[in-house]
Amino acid sequence: MIMPSLLYGLFLLSVAGIYWSLPQRRLRLWILLLASLVFYGSLQVGYVPLMVAIALSTYLMGQAMTMPLDWRIANDQWQFAERGWNRRRRILLIVGISLNTLLLLGFKYLDFGFRLIFGSSEAIPAAVGGSLWADLIVPLGISFFVFECIAYLVDVYRGSPASPNFTEFAAYKFFFPKLISGPITRFHNFNSQLETDNPPQLDQWVEGLWLIAIGSVKKLLIADNLAVFINLSFSNMERAGSVDLWLTVFAYGLQLYLDFSAYVDIARGSALLLGIKLPHNFNFPYLCTSIADFWRRWHMTLGAWLRNYLYFPLGGSRKGLARTCLNLMIIMVIAGIWHGDNWGFLIWGGLHGLALVIHRLTHAVSQKWALLGWWWQTLPGTLLAWGLTQAMVFTSWIFFRLPNWSDASFVVQRLWGYGGDVQFLDNVYFESLGIGRLPLFGVLLALMGGMGIAYSFQRGLRLQLSWPLKLMLMPLFAYLSWLLAPADSLPYIYFDF
Repeated sequence: MIMPSLLYGLFLLSVAGIYWSLPQRRLRLWILLLASLVFYGSLQVGYVPLMVAIALSTYLMGQAMTMPLDWRIANDQWQFAERGWNRRRRILLIVGISLNTLLLLGFKYLDFGFRLIFGSSEAIPAAVGGSLWADLIVPLGISFFVFECIAYLVDVYRGSPASPNFTEFAAYKFFFPKLISGPITRFHNFNSQLETDNPPQLDQWVEGLWLIAIGSVKKLLIADNLAVFINLSFSNMERAGSVDLWLTVFAYGLQLYLDFSAYVDIARGSALLLGIKLPHNFNFPYLCTSIADFWRRWHMTLGAWLRNYLYFPLGGSRKGLARTCLNLMIIMVIAGIWHGDNWGFLIWGGLHGLALVIHRLTHAVSQKWALLGWWWQTLPGTLLAWGLTQAMVFTSWIFFRLPNWSDASFVVQRLWGYGGDVQFLDNVYFESLGIGRLPLFGVLLALMGGMGIAYSFQRGLRLQLSWPLKLMLMPLFAYLSWLLAPADSLPYIYFDF
């Protein structure tokens, strides 16, 4: 069951209809939970017991952390008992975080460790389960699932109330719109929205369906069609020229953004039909003028998670400039490791960490030199900052798309001074795409321009389409998405993470 599809649409509307027809919150929670298990089971039924076990263990640890002290303890023993209580809570937190982290690393990095030791997955001896590890598939959504579990345990440790029953917690953890690729949500904010008994108003229904329609256009009409060019180019990169590779990198940056934001749009739209507002995950990241601002606008819930549960506990920016730079580098390397077990992801994270360090140092210098600070506020300075930021972001996507070091290094070496093979030009552009380099570049620029126009209307002029107009446009968007989508449906890029 993929998003979007006719089957998913029927599933979503059926769940929403049953959900709002039930009078009791407890029954609604059960419907959400059962529907979410069915949804996940349609994708990877074999991992349903494992995901339930992770959720149950996290719930039980949260319960154990909130068990109160015995009030009958004598006054002279109270201080000693309180220290023991705090020690027990701290141990439970460490155990809970460790179990979740080890599980995540086990699925994501065990194969990488075997490759380092034995050279390849195929060379793993039978004594350590060679055939098992060679065929191991990472559970869908395991990264987002684990991150939410860790956030829940830390929030409970910091004083937030634990979930009173497992059904409530499981309905949050398995909520099917966000289950596979987020956005990452926090339990207490999500759970408070389940208290409402009132179904969405007409304009909310339209907004939910509109988000699903917009996500469908982004995914099927744009991102998947860009993927045709990108896959062809990287599959034949030995014949591609420097201009072709730059076009491909540019196209991949747009594809990744549109593909991931499409999933989030569909997830947010689906949740709205069930009375839940999921957080935004993107805020026009390719229009920002600094790498720090990029990470406030790109995958916003992951950025918030990294800040709240890693950066701030490490000291944040409170311990001097050198320590701040070190913390930024650590956080981004961890972000790279989280994305996958290839060297390319580590390099990608390191490049972003280095860029954040340079930005922080530049900011510190600009505060001391008023003229430099003024320069960055001028139009030329703003344009230069935007160009440098996006050049860094798009170039680093090479290591994200080609995490194998040999492939990424080959592309980087050929970014300058290489002409394209004639067969590459004919096969990729004219036979497969039906357009040449220059028209394709124009399409990519038009997509960037469209983001700028949308930003101007939504953020600058604060204009929004009315819900009747959205209702009229939705059938057109659905038809175009179905008509112009590639023949083969492509999985979401972030399903791999």
